[in-house]
Amino acid sequence: MRRIGNIVATILEKLRTEIKAGINTRQLDAITACELKKRGAKSSSKGYQGFPAHLCISVNDEVVHGIPGERVLREGDIVSLDMAASLNGFHADAAITVGVGEIRSQAEELLAATEGALGAGIGAARCGSHLGDISAEIQRYVEARGFSIIREYAGHGVGRELHEEPQVPNFGSSGEGCLLQPGMTLALEPMVAAGGWRTKVANDHWTVLTADGSLSAHFEHSIVITKGEPEILTQL
Repeated sequence: MRRIGNIVATILEKLRTEIKAGINTRQLDAITACELKKRGAKSSSKGYQGFPAHLCISVNDEVVHGIPGERVLREGDIVSLDMAASLNGFHADAAITVGVGEIRSQAEELLAATEGALGAGIGAARCGSHLGDISAEIQRYVEARGFSIIREYAGHGVGRELHEEPQVPNFGSSGEGCLLQPGMTLALEPMVAAGGWRTKVANDHWTVLTADGSLSAHFEHSIVITKGEPEILTQL
């Protein structure tokens, strides 16, 4: 998982540098396909329950599962890139949200709160703690900054399969859920909205949007629980 985690992190960083006004989302998907092929890895998303692309690209009020296409990115957009890939039978999953050029102050604050919530959740992912400790810490961090946790989608176990048990909600109560044990591998992924938490699904049956049209951001890392600090597998 360390190998594929490094590949995912490397490609996401390359995509970050490619995002600019005027590029369309299909081009970003093509870059992903090329970079995966060079490294002998495969997209975990393409073909998953029929998903047609190598990664999910969600823009502005799109939360997750956006399908790359002809949409052209504009100055001020925020773009979430959710990438999962596999190598030698192991999967890793990560996401970042990137601003296109200069973005509004609210968008900057949203990105900072979402990425900070991911860090807070990782910090709570310690051997002997409960799964709910992660959930509660993510929720606390986000809501203290005036934003909303998307409640209809969650993090998950990851490893031999892209989605494994346990589910990792981004809200909840400390002390609840299973005990965290060394060797557990989890994908933590706070999805956060500037407005309300409710969502809707677009006519393509994939793209999830905020119901009220507010901006949304998404950050994710795959981690492994150890006897000490959690290890982030999708970080350069």
